[in-house]
Amino acid sequence: QVQLVESGGGLVQAGGSLRLSCAASGRTFTIKKMGWYRQAPGKEREFVASIIWSGSSTNVADSVKGRFTISRDNAKDTMYLQMSSLKPEDTAIYYCNADRHDYTTVWGQGTQVTVSS
Repeated sequence: QVQLVESGGGLVQAGGSLRLSCAASGRTFTIKKMGWYRQAPGKEREFVASIIWSGSSTNVADSVKGRFTISRDNAKDTMYLQMSSLKPEDTAIYYCNADRHDYTTVWGQGTQVTVSS
C-alpha cells in the first residue's frame, strides 16, 4: 500500500506564499503520477497540478498557472506545491493523491490553506 501525508498548510495574507508537502510511504515504487487537488467550502474538489513520478512532466490548472509550481524529490518520496501570489479564492483544503500503476488512487487527509484579504 501507499500512504500520503500532507503538511505545510496554514493562514497567510493575500499576496503571500506557502509551500505544501506530500510525503509518500509504503510501496512508493508503485506510484505513476502524483497530484494536488483542492476543495473549497460548498464546491467540488478541483484539480490543481500533477507530476509524473519517474519523470519531470507536469500539468498545472489554468487558475493557478504562473503562481503555483509542483515539484518532487524522489530521494525523499515527497512532492511539493509552491504557492505564490496567493488569493482569497485559493482558500481550500488541499489534498495530494497518487495514481498507481495498478490504476488505483490513494488520497492524503488534506491540509487547510486559508488566504485572508
